[in-house]
Amino acid sequence: MALISMNQTVTMYGNVRTDIRLAKEAGYDGIDLQTPKLYRYLDKGFTAKSLLPLLDGLAVSDIGSIQDIEREGSAARDLMDEVRRMCQVASELGAQYIQLCTGPGRWEVVEDYAAGRLADDDPRYRGFLGRDEAEMIRVTAQNVQEAADIAADFNLGIYLEPLAWAPLNRCRQILEVIDQASRPNIGLAVDTWQFYSAGDTPDDVRALPGDLIKAVHVSDGLALTPGKDVANMDIYRNTMIGGGVIPLQEWLDAVKSTGFDGWYCPEIFSDRASEEDMATMAALTRQTIASLLY
Repeated sequence: MALISMNQTVTMYGNVRTDIRLAKEAGYDGIDLQTPKLYRYLDKGFTAKSLLPLLDGLAVSDIGSIQDIEREGSAARDLMDEVRRMCQVASELGAQYIQLCTGPGRWEVVEDYAAGRLADDDPRYRGFLGRDEAEMIRVTAQNVQEAADIAADFNLGIYLEPLAWAPLNRCRQILEVIDQASRPNIGLAVDTWQFYSAGDTPDDVRALPGDLIKAVHVSDGLALTPGKDVANMDIYRNTMIGGGVIPLQEWLDAVKSTGFDGWYCPEIFSDRASEEDMATMAALTRQTIASLLY
């Protein structure tokens, strides 16, 4: 039976302790612990293990996310330090996976680049903007391979999520990265908003091996031209699940057709939803996802 995990965006302004309590009260099977909330807690001197009594009966589906996985040079060494830290925390909390995302993590950089506003001396991270796709996939695969080896030392897996505005944003590109990285503990996340906004379709999902999918992120969005408009999150993701244009039932049916039977994680980036009562949002969102799955 499919399992529902509460991503911490559902209760955007909560903290880790509150989010765990609300997920349990709303009847979720698990919680998808995310930075910056989790690290904000840890950076105040609390330990990951201090959360175990609170989690009692609630699984940690995964921990995320690490951004800009195509980093090079000294930045790639920083990336691996981030992977080690997240793996250590995931191991202590009993998670199976950590999440890695393509970059640049900020859509604003991509929008400025597309509009010709990104100056050569702009210090913001730009990743592979304007560079060759084959090189982008090769470098990313090398990093993913090293990250997977680190995760394996902790008996963990990793899953990759392509961000819709990034140069590496298509399902086929992620599959090529996974193939070149050639490690058994690598999978991907199917994110309905990211896939839709990048130009992928439910048919692309139906073609995936079910055992390669490690998580499904369920998120709605507003109308854009998939694969052409820069996926500005502040505009195109600013809606409740069920309030946008993405045919979520069709996408989830495509996922189920692969044989996937794991974690479904709702994500919400709605300004209005963030001002609602958090307990109400947690319960309502779980009910919405359950109605699509069962």
